[in-house]
Amino acid sequence: MKKILIIACCACCISYLHAQKSVDLQECRQLALEHNKSLKIAEENVRAAQSLSKAAFAEFFPNISAYGTYRHNQKNLSLLGEDAHLPVGMMDAGGNFGTGITETSLPTPNADGTFSFKESAINNKFTLVNGQAVPLDTQGNPFDPQQNPEKLLWKNYALLPKDAMAFDIQNIFVGGISFVQPVFMGGKIIQLNTIAKSNQRIAEARVQKTAEELLVNVDEAYWRVVSVENKVRLAKEYRNLVAQLDTNMQALQEEGLATKADALKVKVKLNEADVSLTKAENGLNLSRMALNQLCGLPLEEAVELKDAELEESIDVQPPVSIEQAWANRPEVKMLAQAGNIAEANKKMMVSRFMPTVALTGGYVTTNPNVFNGYEKKFNGMFTVGVTAVVPLFHFGEKIHTLNASRAQAVVAKLQLEEAKEKIELQIHQDTYRIGESLKKQEMTRKNVEKAQENLMYAQEGFDAGVITSTDLLMAQTAWLSARSEYIDATVDVKLNNVYLKKSTGTLYQE
Repeated sequence: MKKILIIACCACCISYLHAQKSVDLQECRQLALEHNKSLKIAEENVRAAQSLSKAAFAEFFPNISAYGTYRHNQKNLSLLGEDAHLPVGMMDAGGNFGTGITETSLPTPNADGTFSFKESAINNKFTLVNGQAVPLDTQGNPFDPQQNPEKLLWKNYALLPKDAMAFDIQNIFVGGISFVQPVFMGGKIIQLNTIAKSNQRIAEARVQKTAEELLVNVDEAYWRVVSVENKVRLAKEYRNLVAQLDTNMQALQEEGLATKADALKVKVKLNEADVSLTKAENGLNLSRMALNQLCGLPLEEAVELKDAELEESIDVQPPVSIEQAWANRPEVKMLAQAGNIAEANKKMMVSRFMPTVALTGGYVTTNPNVFNGYEKKFNGMFTVGVTAVVPLFHFGEKIHTLNASRAQAVVAKLQLEEAKEKIELQIHQDTYRIGESLKKQEMTRKNVEKAQENLMYAQEGFDAGVITSTDLLMAQTAWLSARSEYIDATVDVKLNNVYLKKSTGTLYQE
């Protein structure tokens, strides 16, 4: 049964090892670029900036819109409070227009609604006789045209009923199409397009900046895993050396050739080696999880790195001119575009002092309409016109905003100059660091050779009984320290080369 379990465990381990994914640095970079959320956010911001740039360009074209309105009113509109009478004119033989009433018979209105004449008075009121409206004569009696027709003087006046001057406005419909075409806006639209394009370029530069930071993080995590893997192997080798020494010390103690203190001293070193190995293994697991998180892989997935042997061969960053580095760096690109935005904003503040001219027009229709009397149907007309707005006085508000925009333009220029100075300093620092790390790598390589030789002689001396276990432990510790420093120096060379590429703006171009 135990054999079966052992065979099953071995089969599982073999299948696990075969299932490991083997990747190199470039594959890790590509995975990170494909799965990183911050980079995707920056790319979406680029798409948003492109849409806003297109929207700003659309301001050059006319704005066409349709509109419609319905309103219900409680009351109708009436121009007269009551029925009115208008004099009826006639043309005399001399071609003069008159009312047919003598000067002595001109009416004057009274407070009771009647008209007074010099000769007689007339009444413009009606009464109902057998359900029919009958006018009243001058004495206020129902008028009978067959008897005394001269008593009614209305023959010289026309009746204007109140209902004839009442208009139905309870349901009103208004609709139409209008357009506004900018003709001269003082340069506002041009500067708005400049700002929109600069914002788009800033978003693109921010994508480059985000990608460069991501690549640096991936490289750091990748080489950290490689470093810790090598240190885990080193810790295992060191632990095996101490374990072998512990076995020898136990044998010497049993033979009486070593004291118990010497044996305990080796035991302490063995325990320290076990603790160091455990810490290194835990650090390796956490480093792999960090790399998997950057690459978008499951945290527990085992990934085998192709550069685990940590070779010294490296492509050192070729020299790049400062001007070319400025042109490559996303920070300089963003600050340069920020300066363009500040200049465009200053010009927009100047345009506020200028007049604006726009062409307007459209078609409007209403129901009811008054184009041909008062009609309860739709009718409309075309309109066209020019609108101009000239600013006259603003109590200094526009002048102050113009001064503020000028100051912002100066600030943007100074920020760009400061960033260029810092980038130049950063490039020199990273260049010196590469030189230092290469020298350190060479020195630690020699130290490893010397420590290896020293350990060999110490082991031979201990086996020959010439040196003590303490000297051998010191030789082993020196060997461990030299190997560890060499690993760190080799990783520093690779990372400093990455930092120099980032400083010169060539990391993202790769």
